[in-house]
Formats: sequence, C-alpha cells, structure tokens
Amino acid sequence: MTKPNTRRAEGRKIVQPLSTISTAQIFLCFLQLGFTAFGGPIAHLAYFREAFVAKRHWLSEAQYSELVAMCQFLPGPSSSQVGFALGYHAGGWRGALAAWLGFTLPSALLLTLAAVGVLATQGLPTGILQGLLAVAVAVVAQAIWAMAKQHSAGGGRLIVMLLAAAVLCVFSSAQATVLVLVLAGLIGAISFRPTSTDTQTAALRAPSFPIGILLLCLALSLLFVLPLLSTLSPWLALTDSFYRAGALVFGGGHVVLPLLQAELVTPGWLSADTFYTGYGLAQAVPGPLFTLAAYLGASVPALASPLLGASIMLIAVFLPGLLLVIGLLPFWAHWQRHLRVRAAVIGLNAAVVGLLLATWLVSIVPHAWTDWRGVALTIAASTALQWAKWPAWLVVLLSTGVGFALAMV
Repeated sequence: MTKPNTRRAEGRKIVQPLSTISTAQIFLCFLQLGFTAFGGPIAHLAYFREAFVAKRHWLSEAQYSELVAMCQFLPGPSSSQVGFALGYHAGGWRGALAAWLGFTLPSALLLTLAAVGVLATQGLPTGILQGLLAVAVAVVAQAIWAMAKQHSAGGGRLIVMLLAAAVLCVFSSAQATVLVLVLAGLIGAISFRPTSTDTQTAALRAPSFPIGILLLCLALSLLFVLPLLSTLSPWLALTDSFYRAGALVFGGGHVVLPLLQAELVTPGWLSADTFYTGYGLAQAVPGPLFTLAAYLGASVPALASPLLGASIMLIAVFLPGLLLVIGLLPFWAHWQRHLRVRAAVIGLNAAVVGLLLATWLVSIVPHAWTDWRGVALTIAASTALQWAKWPAWLVVLLSTGVGFALAMV
C-alpha cells in the first residue's frame, strides 16, 4: 500500500465549513489576537493568515489574498477591516461584531485606563513624556521608510510623494489633505500602470447588492450629516471629527495621526502633549493603532465622562471603515478588474507617504527634539526597532524608563 503524497495533501487544505464556526469561537480567537498581536498592521495581517488560513482553515489562501487587496484599496484601518470581514465571512453580522470587539477591546481598555490615570495625575512626568515622543518619532520614521519602499519606488510615484509632502508642509489643514489625496488619485489613474493584471476572484461571503449600496450610502451620508449636527453639542462635534478622520485614512493606521491632530489639537480640544502621549502609549499595546481614539476620547475635558467619551469616539473612528468594507464586498470582484481604479490607488498611496512625511517633519520631530535627550532617545529607539528588531512595546518601556532617568540627572 503506497503512502499518500504528503506535500500534495498539504497543498489541498480543506476549508472548514462556515456552519461549524460559532460566534463565541470567533470572539475568542480574535480576543487572543487582541492581546498578542503586536507590530502594526502588516504584522496583524500575518497573524490573521496564520490563525485563520494556515491553522483553522476558515478560508483559502486565494480568498484571504483577495480580502487583503480589497482592504488596501479602502480608506480606514486595513488590518481591522480585514478582521471585520473575516468575522463576517465566518459568521455573518454577529461574527463581524465579535471579531471587531475581540481584536479591539484589549488595547482600547488599556488606553482608556491609561488616559484616566494620566488625567488623575495631571499629566506624565517630563522624562516619560519625552521618551514616548522619541519613540513616536522613531516609529513614524520607520513606517514612512517601509511605506516609501512599497508605494513610492520609481520616478513618478516618488515625485507624487515629494510634491504631496511639500504642499502639506505648507498647508496642513484637513481640506488641503483631502485635495492632495484626490489630485494624487487622478494623477495615478492617468499616469500609472499596475504591474500585473493577473487577478482571481475568490468567493467570500458578502451581503446582497442592495445591502451593499445601503451601507456605502450610509457611510457617505454620515460625512455630510455629522458636520450639520456638530454645532449642537461637543459630543456631536467630536463624533464628527473622529468619524471624518476614520473615513479619510488611506495607507494604514499611522495616517490617522495627522488627521486627528488637525481635528483635536489645532482647535484646542486637546493639548499637543496629551495627544502625543496617547500616540506613544498606543505603540506599547497590541491590536489596532486606531484604539488611540479611546485614549483621546477619554482625555477631552469637554466630554466629562472618560469611559463614555472613549466608547463613542472609538466607535466613530472605526465605523466608516467597517461600513465600507462590508458594503464593498459584493462589488469588489468587478471593480478590481479595472486598471484605472488600481492605477488611482497607486497615486493615492504615494501621496499618503508624503502626508506622513510632512506630519513627521512639521509636527512630530519639533515637538520631540527639544534638547539633546530627545535626539539621543530617538536614535536609540530607531536602532532598537530597525536593526535590533525589538518589539515596539519593549522599546516604549525602555525609552520611557531611560527618559525618566535622564530627566532626573
């Protein structure tokens, strides 16, 4: 009796029937990832693939690749959108909600508790704050470098990136950001070509076309309705700010930084120190970077209730991306075949790198490098992240400890 071909058998892994996956199972799987998935969006996608394609076989490799490609096209937090769509694929709307809650709750709760602690102690000691800001400089620089290699390689894309950075260094408003992104998308659609036309549509669970249209219309209409309601109360004004920031993020969670800064720091809802403290703390926790919204919502003095502020702003910043990803599922297989759409995304991604570069130069670096200690901490943090490959949470802990010790000297 001959032995089966093990390699061939491994290549034909059977996808688990969706009817056997419970909502509780989805929640617990994503909750485990919510506690352990350090490293940012790209690392999260690797964790998801290992957990749901290689280990549990909830979907095939082709299905997962299609899902990741679609979420890279959309605005919003790409790894959270992939997780939300994975939950929808495995268990419908209940599965989608269970996946989002499981992946988001651990870091959201930690950051909310951190915000309450910072408020109770009237802010962080100077040395700890300087350490957090130094890590923010290093982490954003690392993200810019990685994204530039992926999205700005080549003469045309590099020019788009540099032009976007130059414009946004001078004009840093949210309106200028939107205009630059739209123009970059148009330039991409006209000038760029995708490198490959090989696409294959995989069958993912999706809502009906009418439901998809309804969700997309809801996501778009809230962009117009919330500004009209924003004058009624601080709650609605901030909900509008967080929703708009979540709706305009292209290229990963780090891009939400300049958008939220423009919405919160510039109008005076939060101080720059409080904002960047939250961003630094967000590097030390697992899960999506968008849970920074929980820290910020809990920190706004005008909201009075930290827990309620954290909850509402967390939902507001995630909601547009989650509506878009499920709403687009029934249309994606058709749209992805259009070369102009894919070319527009190339230009858009290049401009996103320029947006990050402008924010890093204008806002983050000057705020962190107030003396030699900030520069030294940034160099040390960059070395640990880029060359030693230490995890971000460990670098945050060490940087804050060293910053506190240097402040005592």
